[in-house]
Amino acid sequence: MAYRNRLTLLALLDSLIVLSAIYVSYLVLHPYLEIFKLTGLLVSSVSLLISHHIFASIYKLYKKAWEYASIGELISIVKAVTFSVITVVIIQVLVFQDVYVRALALTWMLHVILIGGSRFSWRMLRGRLVNKHMEIKNTLVIGAGSAGTMVVRQLRNNHDTALKPVAFIDDDPKKEKLDILGIPVVGNSKHIPEMVEKYHIDNIVIAIPSLSKKELKVIFDECVKTNAKTQIMPMIEDIMLGKVAVNQFKEVEVEDLLGREPIELDINSISKYVTGKTILVTGAGGSIGSEICRQICRFSPGTLILLGHGENSIYQIDMELKKLYADHIEIIPVIADIQDRERIFEVMDTHRPDVVYHAAAHKHVPLMEYNPRESVKNNVFGTKNVAEAADTFGVGAFVMISSDKAVNPTNVMGSTKRIAEMIIQQLAKNSTTKFVAVRFGNVLGSRGSVIPLFKKQIQAGGPVTVTHPDMTRYFMTIPEASRLVVQASSLARGGEIFVLDMGEPVKIVDLATNLIQLSGYTVEEIGIEFSGIRPGEKMYEELLGEKEVHSEAVFPKIFIGKAVLEQEEEIQYLLNAHDTLSSIELKEFVINLANRRKNNIFSVVK
Repeated sequence: MAYRNRLTLLALLDSLIVLSAIYVSYLVLHPYLEIFKLTGLLVSSVSLLISHHIFASIYKLYKKAWEYASIGELISIVKAVTFSVITVVIIQVLVFQDVYVRALALTWMLHVILIGGSRFSWRMLRGRLVNKHMEIKNTLVIGAGSAGTMVVRQLRNNHDTALKPVAFIDDDPKKEKLDILGIPVVGNSKHIPEMVEKYHIDNIVIAIPSLSKKELKVIFDECVKTNAKTQIMPMIEDIMLGKVAVNQFKEVEVEDLLGREPIELDINSISKYVTGKTILVTGAGGSIGSEICRQICRFSPGTLILLGHGENSIYQIDMELKKLYADHIEIIPVIADIQDRERIFEVMDTHRPDVVYHAAAHKHVPLMEYNPRESVKNNVFGTKNVAEAADTFGVGAFVMISSDKAVNPTNVMGSTKRIAEMIIQQLAKNSTTKFVAVRFGNVLGSRGSVIPLFKKQIQAGGPVTVTHPDMTRYFMTIPEASRLVVQASSLARGGEIFVLDMGEPVKIVDLATNLIQLSGYTVEEIGIEFSGIRPGEKMYEELLGEKEVHSEAVFPKIFIGKAVLEQEEEIQYLLNAHDTLSSIELKEFVINLANRRKNNIFSVVK
C-alpha cells in the first residue's frame, strides 16, 4: 500500500478508535446521561483527537511497519496514548477546573487496547494470510543463546519463510525447561532424535556461532539420526557486514565435519612479498591455482600473470579477477604449456616476476598410471622448465605445489612429484632464487577429488563407490591449501618442503557417509559399494618420510621437511632417456628413483 493511502487509512482508523474510547468510557460510567449533550465531553473528545494525532506523529506511529511490530512499537503506543490523555487532563483543569478521573482512566485503557490491537492484529492477520499457502515446517533451534533467540525472532518476523520455531535444544543445564520467547528448552544435544520425533520436527537449525568443528560434528551425528533437514546459521561477521540475513541458513558442508578447526595462517606477514610485486601463477585456471590468485589479490600485487594451458579456465579466472581488481591490479592472462621450454623462458623474460607459484601439474593418480610418460613430461619436465626459467631470470621465490603422495610413493603421480621436489632442491643449492615445495593432502572440492564424484553418484541415486573400508586420507579445504602456499613464500629460505599440520586422517567411507546424509538421504537409500584399491593407490598417506621429519614447527601448524638430495646422476638419466623407456620401464624407474632405491633404478633397463 502507498504511503499516502496508508497514512489516510491509519488516521481515520485512529480517529474512530479515539472517539469510541472516550464515548464508551462515559457510557459505561454514566449509562443514563445524555452524553452527546455534555459540553465537557465534546471539548475532551476534540482535545483527545487532536493530541492523539500530534503524539502519534511525534512517536511515528503512522510510519512503522506493523507487520514486524514488537515490544518497541507497543511502548511507542503507550507513550502516545498516555501523553494524549495527560493533555486532556490539563485542558479539563484549565477550562472546567475539574478532572473526570475515572472516565479518563478507562479511556486510556480502551485507547491502548484498541490502538495496539488494531496494529498487532494486522501483523497476525498478515502472517496467517501469507503462511496460509505455505506448508509450515516445525523447526528445532539448537542453541538457546543470543544467536538462537536472534534466529527465532527473525523466523517469526519473516512471513516469507515456512519455518516455525517450536523448541530449543541447549546443553546449558540452567536453561533446561525454561521458556525463551515463548519457546521451551526441551533438552540437550543427546535428546535431539527424541525431540525431533516428539515435536514432529521437519527442520533443524544449528545456531551456535562459537561451536568448534569437533563439537559441530558431535551435534551433526545426532541430527542425522533423524529425518529432519539440518542447516546452520551464517557467521555473525557476515550478518553484521550485511552479506546475509540471520535467517539465510546454509547447508552443513563436508568441510564443516573435518573434526578440526580450519587452519588460519598469518597471511598479513606476506604483504611485503606480494604488495606491488609481479606474481606469476602456473596452472592459474585450476582449483588450487585460481584460489591462490584470489588470495594474492587481497594484497594488491602490481601485476598478476595467470599462466595456464586451458583456454576456458584461464578466461574464467581472468574475467572474475578483473571484475573485482582491474582498477588497481594489472592482470595478464597467458596461454602457455609448461612443457614448452622456449615459451616458458619467453614469458619469464618478458614479465620478470618476483614470485612464482607453480600449481600446474597432472594429479589424477589412476589416470597417470595409464599415462606415465605424460606424467613425467608435465610434472618433471614442466617443473624443470619453469624452475630453471625462474633461476635464469632471477625470480625472488619459487613455490611448487607438491603432494602427500610424494612420500614413499607407490604410483607414478606421487613419484613424479617427488622427483620434481628433488629438482628444485638441487637448484636451491646454488641459486639466488628461493626454491621451496609445499605438500598437502587431498583438497576438498578440487577437480579430481572424491567430493564431486560422490555428489554425482548421489544425484544419480547411488551407490557411492569407495575403494576400501579402511582407506584414509588427509583432507583440507581449497582456501587452506592456497593460504599455505602463499604463506610459504614468506617463510622460504631455499630447499625446504613445507607441510601443513592437517590433524588426523579421515576415513573415505566416513566422508561418503557424511555427504550422503548432508544430501538428505540415508546410507541405506543410496548405498556404499567397495570397488577395491585402484592402480597406484596406497591405503594410508603420509606427509613426511622418516628421514624428512623435523620435530618443531617453523610456523604455527606448518612443519619443514629436511632436504634429502640423492641420485643426481639418475635424475639426469631420466631427463635424457625417458623417451627410450617403455611405459612399464618408465613407471618402475620413476618409482624407484623417487624412493631412492639406487640399486634398482637401472636394473629395469638393463
